Amino acid sequence: QVQLVESGGGSVQAGGSLRLTCASSKRTSSNNAMGWFRQAPGKEREFVAVISWNGGSTSYADSVKGLFTISRDYGASTVYLQMNSLKPEDTAVYYCASNRKPYGGPDRSGYNYWGQGIQVTVSS
Repeated sequence: QVQLVESGGGSVQAGGSLRLTCASSKRTSSNNAMGWFRQAPGKEREFVAVISWNGGSTSYADSVKGLFTISRDYGASTVYLQMNSLKPEDTAVYYCASNRKPYGGPDRSGYNYWGQGIQVTVSS
């Protein structure tokens, strides 16, 4: 069983930045792709970004491309999401997830472990 714990969320004004951190309880997740998803009130959970097991490959949702950056510390089994130029529409609960495979994508069914989520609120 892999436990994922997110941190770094909070409230920020539009145009500001936040850095989310996802810490894994086991090194097992270091062999798996890791992703970030988000869910706004009344909406479905949506893909934000994914990074491959070794950090060599990343992919982003079009809505955050060029604004958010996903990275990982392989040795520490930690994944980060740097969010810049935040907008009110980025307000959501953000979830970290571990993929079943070394390379992942936007399909939620490919992820078998999820964190509890952390709130990010962007005010205008």
